[in-house]
Amino acid sequence: MGGDRGPRAVLAGMNKVAKKFPNSQFIIHGDKAAIAPPLQRYKLLRQRCQIKHTDQVVSMDAKPSQIIRNGRDSSMWKTIESLKEGFSTVAVSCGNTGALVATSLFNLKKSPGVSRPAIACLCPSSNPAGYNVLLDAGADIRANKDDLLCFSILGNQFAKYGLSINNPRVGILNVGTESHKGRPEIKAAYDLVNQIQENYGFEFVGFVEGTDIFSSAVDVIVTDGFTGNTAIKSSEGAALVIRKNLREAFQYTPFSRIGGFFAYTSLRRFFKKIDPRQSNGGVLLGLEGVVIKSHGGSDPVGIAAAITLGLKLANSKNLC
Repeated sequence: MGGDRGPRAVLAGMNKVAKKFPNSQFIIHGDKAAIAPPLQRYKLLRQRCQIKHTDQVVSMDAKPSQIIRNGRDSSMWKTIESLKEGFSTVAVSCGNTGALVATSLFNLKKSPGVSRPAIACLCPSSNPAGYNVLLDAGADIRANKDDLLCFSILGNQFAKYGLSINNPRVGILNVGTESHKGRPEIKAAYDLVNQIQENYGFEFVGFVEGTDIFSSAVDVIVTDGFTGNTAIKSSEGAALVIRKNLREAFQYTPFSRIGGFFAYTSLRRFFKKIDPRQSNGGVLLGLEGVVIKSHGGSDPVGIAAAITLGLKLANSKNLC
């Protein structure tokens, strides 16, 4: 119920996943009157899902504290509660990020040693896995040295068991690669992460810059939630601008349209690679349960990507 495009987009995305994964089952929490009519379009999905009715929906401007006090009948709360009680193995939401983090923290246990969970997002890269991991992407706008240390360990686990990278390379996002640069907590985190890299089976590459987020120089980028969220959304905006300008360039003259015709297959592959929808879905790491935060403005392609990510992570016992 939390997506900007409403239940129809969510159902269309679910239907894509139902076709791709024959054993997938779905529990939908929300307003049955809004969900049931569009669900009739999808015969396969209808057979493999059940609707749990609730009229209460968490608005995008709701404060997390309000949800803890008054939102226990909301579709978001019921979704996380379903995960807590073992009725589902993955929870996916397009709703209010702060409310989702608060609801998840309240209902699910934190993993041992985790003081603050983080949202990990996938960024397209030229690495063999095809993606880099960036965290925190917005679970909390702050992070001290201990949080950044914890994020390094969580990101390492996600890269190992979510992307099958044997010896992930972990870097801390900074304004430069020199060890003397950055805020005090970042420099303190540098020393802490450097000390524990061998114990946790990853390679610490030191400080990395914004240009490295999509490069092959690193597998895991660690930062605070404010910076990470800004970086992710900036890259999404840049990808949309590149896509728009390339389309316009190939339609500018008859000759450019001919060139675009011959380059169609390569352009399609390129657009798919930089399409933010294909890597939609942030994993809330540090909790004993798989919670996926989908972008609020996601269309069916983005919704399907977020659910697919959750399905792939559901059987990984070492992720959290």
